[in-house]
Formats: sequence, C-alpha cells, structure tokens
Amino acid sequence: MTPRPRKRNPKTACFEPAEFDLPGYLKTRQTEVDAALHGLLPPVGRFPGKLLAAMRHSLFSGGKRLRPILVLAAAEACGLARHRVLPAACALECIHTYSLIHDDLPAMDDDDFRRGQPTCHKVFGEGAAILAGDALLTLAFELLAGSGLRQRLRTARPRPGRAAAERQLAALELIARAAGVHGMVGGQMADLEAEGQAASLPLVQFIHVHKTGKLMQASLLLGGLLAGATPAQQRALAVYGEALGLAFQITDDVLDVVGERARLGKNVGKDRQAGKATYPALFGVEESRRRARQLAARGIRALKPLGRAALPLQALAAYVVSREV
Repeated sequence: MTPRPRKRNPKTACFEPAEFDLPGYLKTRQTEVDAALHGLLPPVGRFPGKLLAAMRHSLFSGGKRLRPILVLAAAEACGLARHRVLPAACALECIHTYSLIHDDLPAMDDDDFRRGQPTCHKVFGEGAAILAGDALLTLAFELLAGSGLRQRLRTARPRPGRAAAERQLAALELIARAAGVHGMVGGQMADLEAEGQAASLPLVQFIHVHKTGKLMQASLLLGGLLAGATPAQQRALAVYGEALGLAFQITDDVLDVVGERARLGKNVGKDRQAGKATYPALFGVEESRRRARQLAARGIRALKPLGRAALPLQALAAYVVSREV
C-alpha cells in the first residue's frame, strides 16, 4: 500500500511521501548514471577527437539526469534491479542531450549558455555541434539494441510475459516513437511554427506533451517494459508519466519568466521575446503553477497500484513542480 501522507506541502500542493530522502536518492542515482556514461562513451584522445570532446562537453555539463533516473525508478518499482537497465537509462540521457545541443543552435533557440556553460556550438562550432547531437542519438540506439543490455536482462530472475529479446525490441520501438515525429521532434517542429502566433490551449498542450512529455513518459514505460511490468503497472506509469512530463514543462515555462539566470545557468525571458506558445503566456504565472501542481498530484494518485515501491516516483513528482533550477 502507498504510505499515509505525512503533511501537505503548501508550495507543491502534493502529498510528500514520509521518510524518503529525495536529495540523497537523486545524488546516488546521478553518480551511478554518470559513471556508466563515462564508461559507455569512447574515451577522449581517440579520433575524431573534436567530435568526442563535443559529445562529452554537453553530456557532462551538469544535467539532472531525470530521464535515466525515471528509467531506473520505474524498473525498481516493477521489481527489477536497476543495474539491469542502466544501459537503457544512459540511452535516454544521450537522446535528451542530443536534443538540447540541437535546440541551442542558431537555427532553433539560439542559446549561448546551457547549465551555466557555453553551449556546444559556441565552443566547437555549429557543424561539430550538429554531429555531436547526431552521434549521441545514434549511440542511444546502439545502447538500447546492444548485447550489454540483452545480457543483463537474460541473466536476471525470469520475468513474466515476453522474453528478454522481445522486450528489448519493444523498447527500441517505444523510444524511437517517443523521440521522433510522433514525439519530441514533432513537438519541437510545432514549437518553432507557433512562434509569434496566437497561442491556444490545444496548441500549447500539443507542444508540451510532444516536445517534453513523450520522452519523459517513455522513460518510465521503458523501465516498466524491461522489468516485465503487468498491464496495471504499465497503465500507472503511463498516466504518471504523462502528468509528470506536462508538469515539468509548465514549470520550465514559469522559470523562464521568474527564474534567475545565475541559478538556471541559461538566459531567461527568451520565450516571451520569441513569442513562444507557453502556459504563462496563456494563463499567467500563478495559474500555471496551480495547473502544474494539479498534474503532479494526479500523477501521484496514479501510482497507487505500485504501492511503496513507487515512493521515489512520488517524491520526484513533488520535486518537479517545486524546483527553482
């Protein structure tokens, strides 16, 4: 059973899971993901050196590692040890980082800073940045399809349903769909086309759900899929992931209005300058925050079938809407 709520947080309006150390949890998982990524990328010093340096510059510039952590948390919530899915978790971070590299390019958002560091194209040039993004995207699918992940799944305790190889193939389709025209890339295109246009709620929701939400939801579904989750568990992860992804992007929109550049590590106010379709543009800051909190609460409620194993996911939902960076 899900533990009884301890208190109501006035900032998030979400129930906080009792006795869960989220900062410690995040630090531990971030360290694990970073160590795995260092081992999975080609080492510095090999040819082509500039490309490898550009990949590492963006991948190790201090990200939250939220998407790989969601993969690990979902797998554990469905009964599979997290080290079994670590290559798949790293693949999600590679996809996310590639998208940021391309988003920062002059042809897209034209950003000079990301996470407090100069963006990839400012350091290595636009050509190298494009190729670094391409390389990270293709590396992600190498990790998802590779023998390392397959061996980890095969040597785990037998899971119900599909065999390890079938789950791995389904994982490839899941992530390809979430990252491509039906997900992140399609959402980014809609975002570009909407600049300077009159925004509507259906348009803003489409952009947010596809540009951010689909890959975040897929991170959770990936962990559940590889763990052999039951249909009820996968439905819970799907509802939670959809709510979490939208709440995350709404909070990002709010931070672009009220955040501080020094804390965020990137320029603020660019959404308004570019005429982007955002929740604050439609509803203002406070109403946007309220909607994000409602989404987080909806996601937490959806996790009930997972019981106490979903404590980290509950805490992550509250964190997403209360963050200041």
